[in-house]
Parts: sequence; structure tokens; C-alpha cells
Amino acid sequence: MTSAPVTDPGEAASYAERVARHVPGLWDLHRMAGLLLAEHVPDAGRVLVLGAGGGLELRAFAGAHPGWRFDGVDPSPEMIAQARRLLGADSDRVTFHQGYIDAAPAGPFDGATCLLTLHFLPLDERLLTLRQLHARLRPGAPFVAAHHSFPQADGQQDLWLQRNADWLISGGVPEAQAKAGIATMKERLPVLTPEEDAELLCAAGFSDVQLFYAALTFKGWVARA
Repeated sequence: MTSAPVTDPGEAASYAERVARHVPGLWDLHRMAGLLLAEHVPDAGRVLVLGAGGGLELRAFAGAHPGWRFDGVDPSPEMIAQARRLLGADSDRVTFHQGYIDAAPAGPFDGATCLLTLHFLPLDERLLTLRQLHARLRPGAPFVAAHHSFPQADGQQDLWLQRNADWLISGGVPEAQAKAGIATMKERLPVLTPEEDAELLCAAGFSDVQLFYAALTFKGWVARA
């Protein structure tokens, strides 16, 4: 992956507040992801969490499923440290790996998630990451992904980015800051359309790809290995 890891401890500590402000229904997204995993992950299952820094989804999964164990992968040592602090005693159920997908164990895992991460990757890296993730899952294991994904053609990109900015402004973010974020997203995020994202999951080997979450510029899918 090419996204720059968080290196500022202060930025890592404030991650939960920032991401909750930016992602509509974040806590419900985590709860839904856990429920979708639980359709097929056994009570004593092993789950791979790619982009686990901060520990927010790990905390939700661990609290709802006391028998699960986790491998969490993230490039940022500061974010991994923040996850350990957030998880408290539940951190004993998580093995952390600093790096990207190639740092993850071979598995096989009973399920996996990648939340708010894949939108940082260009198409070729995204496909490679998904293929490597697929290779670490048991046949039929569930995979849950969610990230920025919205229409790009005929002025639709600007429309959806403005809607994203309006959401932030309505939640108290200064207008200038929210509008500056539009330019940043255009520059830094190689966003795909929802149709392209679903096709990419299929190209990586996943089947039964279903959209379960749609919140302005964010979309989420569940699929089977």
C-alpha cells in the first residue's frame, strides 16, 4: 500500500474523534461488519483486520464476540499503540503486525475486514491487496470492506464531494476546512465508482458481492472467499 502511515502520536490519539466526524454511522458500520462476519465466522474464529490501527473496529468485534481472536495489520506504530490502549485487556486477543497485507500471516482466516483503507490505493495496488487478502481466507469465509466510493463522471464527482463537505459542515467543521478537503480528496484518493469496486472484488476472487452500507461518499460490501 502507498498510503502514508500516521507518525504523530497526537494525530493517532485523536483518530477516533476525527473519523467519527467524517464517516456517517461509523459505530453502526462496525456493528454491521461484526454481524456480517458472524454469519460464517465460528465462535472461536480467527479474523484478519487490515488497517487495524486505532483499534475502533477491533474493539467492536472483540466486545461482541468474546471467542474470536484477531490479527491486526497497520503500517503505523503509533496507530497500533493507540489500538492497544483502546482495547485494554482485549489487546491480549490481538496479534499486531506492522506493515501492509504482505505482513499478514498466511492464515487461513475465518473472516476479514478492511475498513476505510482501500480508497488510498491505486487500482493495481488495490487489486493486488485484495488478491493477497483472498489467499489468506478459508474457502467461503466472509470479507467486509468499506471506503470512499462514488460516481466520477459528468460532474458527479464534484456533486458527491460537495455533499461530503456539507455533511462535515453540518457537524461543526469550519466551512473553509471542509471545502479544502474536497481538493485534498481529488488529489490524494484514487476513488473508484461503486460498480468498479464490486468488479474489483470479483476480479480478486471473491463471490456473492453484496452492498450493505451506503452513506454519502462511503460504501460497504460483504463478499465470500
